[in-house]
Amino acid sequence: MGYQGMVDGGDNIVEVSWESVSSILQVGGTVIGSARCKSFRTREGRLQAAYNLVQRGITNLCVIGGDGSLTGANLFREEWSGLLEELAQKGKIDEEAVKKYAYLNIVGMVGSIDNDFCGTDMTIGTDSALHRIIEVVDAIMTTAQSHQRTFVLEVMGRHCGYLALVSALACGADWVFIPEYPPEEGWEDSMCVKLSENRARKKRLNIIIVAEGAIDCHNKPITSEKVKDLVVQRLGFDTRVTILGHVQRGGTPSAFDRILASRMGVEAVLALLEATPATPACVVSLSGNQAVRLPLMECVQMTQEVQKAMDEGRFVEAVRLRGRSFENNLNTYKLLSHKKPDAELPKTNFNVAVLNVGAPAAGMNAAVRAAVRVGITEGHKMFAVIDGFEGFARGKIKEISWGDVGGWTGQGGSILGTKRTLPAKYLEKIADQMRTNNINALMVIGGFEAYESCLQLHEARSRFEEFCVPICVVPATISNNVPGTDFSIGADTALNAIVETCDRIKQSASGTKRRVFIIETMGGYCGYLANMGALAAGADAAYIFEEQFDIRELQANVEHLTEKMKTSIQRGLVLRNENCNENYTTDFIYQLYSEEGKGVFDCRKNVLGHMQQGGAPSPFDRNFGTKISAKAMQWISKKLKETYRKGKVFANTDDSVCLLGMRRRNLVFQPVAELKNETDFVHRIPKEQWWLKLRPLMKILAKYKTSYDVSDSGQLEHVAMHSPKEAETGAI
Repeated sequence: MGYQGMVDGGDNIVEVSWESVSSILQVGGTVIGSARCKSFRTREGRLQAAYNLVQRGITNLCVIGGDGSLTGANLFREEWSGLLEELAQKGKIDEEAVKKYAYLNIVGMVGSIDNDFCGTDMTIGTDSALHRIIEVVDAIMTTAQSHQRTFVLEVMGRHCGYLALVSALACGADWVFIPEYPPEEGWEDSMCVKLSENRARKKRLNIIIVAEGAIDCHNKPITSEKVKDLVVQRLGFDTRVTILGHVQRGGTPSAFDRILASRMGVEAVLALLEATPATPACVVSLSGNQAVRLPLMECVQMTQEVQKAMDEGRFVEAVRLRGRSFENNLNTYKLLSHKKPDAELPKTNFNVAVLNVGAPAAGMNAAVRAAVRVGITEGHKMFAVIDGFEGFARGKIKEISWGDVGGWTGQGGSILGTKRTLPAKYLEKIADQMRTNNINALMVIGGFEAYESCLQLHEARSRFEEFCVPICVVPATISNNVPGTDFSIGADTALNAIVETCDRIKQSASGTKRRVFIIETMGGYCGYLANMGALAAGADAAYIFEEQFDIRELQANVEHLTEKMKTSIQRGLVLRNENCNENYTTDFIYQLYSEEGKGVFDCRKNVLGHMQQGGAPSPFDRNFGTKISAKAMQWISKKLKETYRKGKVFANTDDSVCLLGMRRRNLVFQPVAELKNETDFVHRIPKEQWWLKLRPLMKILAKYKTSYDVSDSGQLEHVAMHSPKEAETGAI
């Protein structure tokens, strides 16, 4: 039970085996327990904890908690030698033990649903909490279709508004209250005006999100009840309050959290294996898609600075200290939630068209909504193209307004309709439509086909002047196979669908022992879903196209599973990407495993199919789609101004047809012409893919003999963990 267990000792500190942590990947909360511990705050308590650790020869601690837990760990480390001296003086330990256990190494990982720790983009648990909140909002939205109601939703966040802000972005809430950004004087009037305008526009539902620590500019609390009373008294609207409370802490962890926590856990062990007495205590953090190590106390101090700034009313600084991601979320929310009166909007006379290309991906609608609203704010006329380039050629183009895209963020699939058809065979017709509708810029939201389409338009510019306009690709595909970006809109939702299904399948196997499941995922030739799904679901193997395998490897996997059936974990899970090998099909692997496993285990297969494309988008995809699309629209506006000459737009340089991708932690615009060299067009994947370096991690966690040479942060030269057992030395 956290520090309490360390202070109490006895059976509270136990050695763990490989099997004892099996099957806990999908369990919410903490299996080893957690507790607020008063006695550890006293020196006496820490002395007792030190004694209990020395008794077991433990000098490496990995602490998972918030800034309070991590500060306590750092203090414990600083006092360690003094505590040991005191124990020796009291005759509880001998001088030999003082020398042998002279140093305590500490690595922290931040587990907090509030995402309130400086130095990391995401804390463990935040994404899962957002899943719970969004599930509730989606459920409320369906009931509200039948009633004209206002819902006030109170979410956790006593000192940090992250959950409230991101869930407001992800569901398109009408108003949000957070501690870091109190509303201006007279907010009561502004909010009521906005709600009554919504009603006038026939919007059936108003959603207001309140963080539990929300305050006004005089530092007075703004409670959900206060907001409800205000709406009822001023507007007479039927208003309901929902307080989510501890629901947000519960449930199964999301795919993102499982992968994040697994990667951080590995990085923490590597950091402990490398630590020397001179190494400062570090915290393992996420920066973009990299796991990095940062000095623990610097991060704690920065986190405390935010609170100090808020206490002193320096709210602009508090938002800045929260980090770039928090600031971007706030700015995007402000941009998309409040439409200025038409009289105040600039008028550019530019027409911008938005279309979806490729297979449907959850989050596409959030991207369209953001594009339309930002475009209108920038003063453009926005046009929606129905059914991709095929619809474009047929003239299925209509003007789309601010209100038309209301409520789109939570909708799965593509409301505009999407087709895989490339523009090559319709170039003339599309050029005609561009001319007829006077389209001055294009935003194409989609997968590999969207990227290819824009390459074709770029190459056709010499024949059709109509395509000499700014064009931006926003990557959206469950396969995550678009060059120039680490993540595509829709992949996170698909990954969650895979992981949820794997959880259910594993559960079905808990009754019938000795069973191996072979699951086929989508993704074309890209193994992202199979690989990351395997990591998040705790699979035994994942077959992907990018890493060739042969009959010997299949044989080794069968032997591995046969050995596993002798332990207490009598089930296996194998994922296979649909195009990983044309001969080793899902049926072939199923038959091979069935034959080789005869008498030891039986086999079942499951092809997940199109369920991976469906369903409501995850919070990550809603948020990512919204932010990336808003940024793309701002780029289009900039390019339109730059390329407007003598009464017309003319853009014919490479850098006017770009793909906006997430690279590590930056959103980068890259000319599609330059991305050609990074693309394997035959297999429709990028030539280099960042997630392949996580392959060894999955194998290590499935207990294969393999090496994990380079740590995620690149700080480790050679720690060859030739067997997972070696990682357990050093009493961590």
